Amino acid sequence: MKISQEVKVGLLAVVSLLMLFFGFNFLKGSDFFSSNHKYTVIYDNIDGLTASNPVQINGLTVGQIRNIKILQDKGNRLLVTIEVKDGIRVTQGSRAVLADDGLLGGKLIRLGIKQGTPELADGGQLVSAKETGLSALIKEKTLPVLNNVDSLTYQLNRVVGQFDQTGIVLNQTLRAANAGVRTLDLAIAENRVGLKTTLDNVNRLSSSLVETEKQLKPILAKADTFADSLQGLQLKQTLGSVNKTVDNLQKILGSINEGKGSLGKLTSNDSLYRNVNATTASLEKLLTDLRENPKRYVHFSLFGKKDKAADTKPGSATVTTVTTTKVDSTRQ
Repeated sequence: MKISQEVKVGLLAVVSLLMLFFGFNFLKGSDFFSSNHKYTVIYDNIDGLTASNPVQINGLTVGQIRNIKILQDKGNRLLVTIEVKDGIRVTQGSRAVLADDGLLGGKLIRLGIKQGTPELADGGQLVSAKETGLSALIKEKTLPVLNNVDSLTYQLNRVVGQFDQTGIVLNQTLRAANAGVRTLDLAIAENRVGLKTTLDNVNRLSSSLVETEKQLKPILAKADTFADSLQGLQLKQTLGSVNKTVDNLQKILGSINEGKGSLGKLTSNDSLYRNVNATTASLEKLLTDLRENPKRYVHFSLFGKKDKAADTKPGSATVTTVTTTKVDSTRQ
């Protein structure tokens, strides 16, 4: 039986397509001649994980990502199916950690086998977990730095704005200082002669002070000699004499207080005080009677005629009558 040329070409094409399919999947890591175990894991976000990404245990590749399916009825969570080589024992409670694959930014799943638990059945579900990748770590570390940089930039902008105002004030101050310096130069130029005269006077005053110092030295020497003379006075004997005088004065005052002597009797005897009071009372009566009856005591006569002596009232004090004779100024 002859096979036509067209059939041969068709069979060759089918074989080529099958070889291409199996070769492509073999290059991707699929092994059609070995029995592998499949497990599932659900993630909220796979961060760019794709099919055929590796599955590793302690850095050793033991499988690959088989399929990724979105679960829209569960909040768009992602169901990832992994395929692990035969002979790898995966237990219940093992973790499938989504991690970064080096510096290139790829993703992989690291299996964390839980020891001491039964083996997970084929098609069972692993515990999902995520590892902080390098990019996330860089983002976590750099975000506070960027915030601080923003704050620092804001503060620097404020400081620069204040420097602008300070620059304006500083320019005004410098202009005022320049004007003051020019005014000072002008004042010095105008008063140059006066300043020279003042300096000459100061020089002469300095010379005069030198001469005065020379003249004061002998005076100061004499003052020192006078002080030495004062120190040489017999002050102790003088103070002794003063003390003796004070003792005598105290003795005299003590005698007076005790009623000794004339002064003591005057200060301690009450009879003198009563006599003085009686005399004062009599004198007051006499002055009162003299003011009320002056004719009884004083007689005025123009011609020298004497009147009879005025009768004294009974019981009154005896007073000598004084007769005053007034000479007429017309008589010669």
